[in-house]
Amino acid sequence: MKSSVAEIRERFDADVERFSNLTTGQSATVDAPLAMALVAEAAAVVTPHARHVLDVGCGAGNYTLKLLEYLPGLDVTLIDLSRPMLDRAVERVGRATTGSVTPIQGDIREVALGEQQFDTVLAAAVLHHLRTDDEWDAVSASLHRAVRPGGSVWVFDLVESAIPAVQRMMWRRYGEYLTGLRDAAYRDQVFAYIEREDTPRPLAFQLDALRRAGFMQVDVLHKNSCFAAFGGVKH
Repeated sequence: MKSSVAEIRERFDADVERFSNLTTGQSATVDAPLAMALVAEAAAVVTPHARHVLDVGCGAGNYTLKLLEYLPGLDVTLIDLSRPMLDRAVERVGRATTGSVTPIQGDIREVALGEQQFDTVLAAAVLHHLRTDDEWDAVSASLHRAVRPGGSVWVFDLVESAIPAVQRMMWRRYGEYLTGLRDAAYRDQVFAYIEREDTPRPLAFQLDALRRAGFMQVDVLHKNSCFAAFGGVKH
């Protein structure tokens, strides 16, 4: 049995401090600082006249803070399951932008985003909590409706391989990364909560989900081991 939404919320409620560090907040993910920089810069160059960003699963706001380095003064909408995490994001982002900051506590599968409300969407380390193909399609379609023409969506997330032998290889390499970062006990701890909480999909599946939703122009910014940064543009 995978963790319930309530169980995932409780874990993130207790982890605000770790996720409040731009440099080390997601050290368990491979190339996290690079991926954050690539996602933020890609969003900025693709949608240079953006006025409003949506950050899905915003955590403590790191990805929006990085985007604001490229596009200052944005209006920001933040969505997260965790109220303590959301409160920290509002505090940090509010200091970094002259635009409005709107927090929404909720599950992206249930939040009504409206139509053509946002110029760009960030979704970092959140979509792997989706469970079924139908949920993936529904969320992708919701994001497409919510983005204005010319806008874009950018994702950094855990991915799996569609080829079992490659998946085993990538998982071994990721385990070696985690062991080197701390030790074997930390590796086992991370693997255990991934098994409980996460349902990653292959990168090709996620790109296809964006295309099915209407993001006909998609691209991969970076992939290393079990993590990838990618996005799509709405025309």
